[in-house]
Amino acid sequence: MTPAKVPPGVDQSRPSAARIYDCLLGGENNLPVDQAAVEMLKARAPELVDSAYANRGFHQRAAKWIAEQGVSQFIDIGSGLPTVGNTHEVVRKVSAAARVVYVDNDPLVLEHGSYLLAGDDAATVIQADLRDPAAVLANDELRGLIDFSEPVGVLMTAVVHFVADTDDPAGLIARYLTPLAVGSYLSLSHMTGDQKPPLAVQTILEVGRRASGGSYVRSKDEVRAFFDGLEIVQPYAGAAPDVTWVGLWNCEDAELADSEGSRWLYCAVARKIG
Repeated sequence: MTPAKVPPGVDQSRPSAARIYDCLLGGENNLPVDQAAVEMLKARAPELVDSAYANRGFHQRAAKWIAEQGVSQFIDIGSGLPTVGNTHEVVRKVSAAARVVYVDNDPLVLEHGSYLLAGDDAATVIQADLRDPAAVLANDELRGLIDFSEPVGVLMTAVVHFVADTDDPAGLIARYLTPLAVGSYLSLSHMTGDQKPPLAVQTILEVGRRASGGSYVRSKDEVRAFFDGLEIVQPYAGAAPDVTWVGLWNCEDAELADSEGSRWLYCAVARKIG
């Protein structure tokens, strides 16, 4: 991406979480400042490239699985920049009429997403902050596509770890799910520092501070708590319903899918039961 193509409102001196993720996935919608941040990450934990792909794979498998349960409308919060296998493309292989709303606070996501979705009446992208559920859920474009009386798939892939404890991430998640119909699903992945080298964790936290004002790795118990009151589904054959690594969720072979990169992010999919 050249500076001439950068839309107004983008601070080119500061990395962006969406653009860093794009860079890790080998995309082109990133700036030198994002590439420098990725080099910092790779120097401490080169497996973070694998983490990005494992996380993206989880996002796609979870969205597809939720669609297979009969859900045909999705809110993708912290969606990031468009890449191969976007949510609407994945779920429409199951339900051709699926409706998708992408939500991100990065103006570049709005520009690229709006271009990608031009002429698509069943998908849109809105610029908003996930820490303001009331504003997100009241957005006119979102309400035009999402029927709260029917189940919704809420996707929060690798985004809640940018929310500080002082902003009550569990409370924010609950506020998104409360107005939705029983039978809705939450799919969430989250960075962890469990059993990770301290210097690598420190680098992730520093890059997160520069990109999003803060990054917060959390333990398995802390991530599990985000699903309180929901029914966690079995992540893969032979496993108990619980939080797991992103590479393992709905995998075909748990031994092959259990990579070091995958072990940087916990995840789960859960159903609203009341």
